[in-house]
Amino acid sequence: MKWSLTELWKNHRSEPLLFDETLDLKADLMARYGDEVLDLSPVHVTGTVSVIDGGDVVVTAQVIADLTVPSSRSLAPVDLPVNFSMTEFYVSDPAATQRFEKTDVVMVVSDDQVVLDKAVGDNIILQIPMHILSDAEKQGEAMPAGQDWQVVAEADLEAVEKENQPVDPRLAKLKDFFPDQDDQ
Repeated sequence: MKWSLTELWKNHRSEPLLFDETLDLKADLMARYGDEVLDLSPVHVTGTVSVIDGGDVVVTAQVIADLTVPSSRSLAPVDLPVNFSMTEFYVSDPAATQRFEKTDVVMVVSDDQVVLDKAVGDNIILQIPMHILSDAEKQGEAMPAGQDWQVVAEADLEAVEKENQPVDPRLAKLKDFFPDQDDQ
């Protein structure tokens, strides 16, 4: 989906442009984020494009899609439904960005085109959590392991490190001085 800023200024100053589209962003997202995206269903996007004071354009959209991403533990495919809203401002002059809050997403349009496809794709990527587990991993499935390696939960890490930590033989005799404090 793309619109010309000039056309939006002419035709939609008094009434917003409504849209309801289905986008195929799978190829683009997999090309740009191949390690983070395994699959993506068609993306349903609804929303409005409005011209606000100063000639700036605001796009408000609701995005719904099904995303498949790798588990952060085992890289097994995990289905992740996404349903979120996004708001972005588009301006033609870089100085106009000063009118907005620091938390607002403001894009400077240089070629008179507001392209929503890329913005929707980027916002989908932002919806992927840092830590994602498959259903089996959430229910306590054994951690992945191999020859001479294993994945260890952070809670168990201290016990594993203590178990594998060799004691300096010069200090081993000091243990006998305080037999009631073995755990410390």
